[in-house]
Amino acid sequence: MPTYTVHEPPRRKNESAASPERFVFVRDGFHFWAFLLPPVWFIVKRLWLALILYMIVAVGLAYALSWAKVPSTGRFIAEFMFMLVVGFEAGTIQRWSLRKWKTLGFVVAEDEELAERRFFSVWRRGATVNDKPSEPAPAYAAPVLRGRPSPSDVIGLFPEPGNSSLGTSR
Repeated sequence: MPTYTVHEPPRRKNESAASPERFVFVRDGFHFWAFLLPPVWFIVKRLWLALILYMIVAVGLAYALSWAKVPSTGRFIAEFMFMLVVGFEAGTIQRWSLRKWKTLGFVVAEDEELAERRFFSVWRRGATVNDKPSEPAPAYAAPVLRGRPSPSDVIGLFPEPGNSSLGTSR
């Protein structure tokens, strides 16, 4: 199931708190459209600096491959791998563009709408998604101290206790 990170924008001049309508949910994982059409995806997401950096790297890669006289199959593989990296890192690129925003937490949900519902149901109560519950920590029993292990104790993945041939070399 996808994981979404929740980002709160910086407050505007006359705002006491950021408007929830401006919150951004960024899905973690592979973004198919960022893989298939990276420039279009960057434009739709309004990631202008990332688009410029992508174009510089793509043109540089194409130029370097042609300068090195790499065959067309090699060029295709290199460009495909670059697009694959962009597809896998699209969420990270989008989060990087929100670096001045406050990360409120993460939500696990099937789609963005359900993620918003889950987040705002908890956020409305005054807690963030990552807050720990106020329940006391469970009390655990003290560990049992038995002294030094005997030769018949089984430690690790030994098949039989007391088998002396396992620890000696011949």
